[in-house]
Amino acid sequence: MAYLIFGLGNPGRKYAHSRHNIGFEVIDVMARDHEIRLKESKFAAFAGEGFIGGQKVVLVKPTTYMNLSGEAVRDFVRWYKINPEDFASRIIVVYDDIALPVGKLRIRERGSAGGHNGMKNILYHLETDEFLRIRVGVGSKPEGGNLSAHVLGKVDADEETVMVQGILTAAAAVEDIIRSGADFAMNKHNPPAKPPRPPKPPKEEEKKADEGS
Repeated sequence: MAYLIFGLGNPGRKYAHSRHNIGFEVIDVMARDHEIRLKESKFAAFAGEGFIGGQKVVLVKPTTYMNLSGEAVRDFVRWYKINPEDFASRIIVVYDDIALPVGKLRIRERGSAGGHNGMKNILYHLETDEFLRIRVGVGSKPEGGNLSAHVLGKVDADEETVMVQGILTAAAAVEDIIRSGADFAMNKHNPPAKPPRPPKPPKEEEKKADEGS
């Protein structure tokens, strides 16, 4: 059974290297590193088959535009006969996240779309949230800025190096999932959990009450 790895983005030069196309760039890196040729598919995508760590993989860049990404995901899942009970271990989706700092990753085994339209469409077509996803941070929009302009634009020049490293790390994270499992990849790449907040010091009135008791 193959691993289906989907990188989300928008086709065309107009959107190349934009924040919203991070998923495409991760797929391109993996295709280059593992000598997998991506070619136009009958399922509205560029796709290619290969092997990573002895496991068969299918790299996919849907060309339906972001909001309809789920159509290509659904078609590939059907073609490769991935049963619903295997979605959680065989489907990996890579996409941009404005809630994470530029270049940072977060790997999850399930969850909501978090406002991402491509993910909303995938959840709709798969009828489940039980599949792996790798979110790559592209930074939040400037205060008062336009969200669409932000995600369809490119990172600032001073963030390019960090963004490139994030793309390379996301590609490595996909490989870690395939070679060593999701738990290993999450422990390696997810940011550490925030420590619990210390308890607030008691108010002055509470202190006096305690002293008088």
